[in-house]
Amino acid sequence: MNSFFKTIIAGWGAKKLGGGCLSTILIFVLIYVALGQCSRTPQKTAALNQTVPAVENRR
Repeated sequence: MNSFFKTIIAGWGAKKLGGGCLSTILIFVLIYVALGQCSRTPQKTAALNQTVPAVENRR
């Protein structure tokens, strides 16, 4: 996910959920990190999801 959009979404969520100054900052950081984790795809998993062509065994 684009960093700009992560910041906008985290800021909006922190504004809606936060009560005071410290809780708003904490919620912003938590949402920002969560959005960063959701958009990451591990390289091993991505490599395993690739289709492998079937090999025919002819004799």
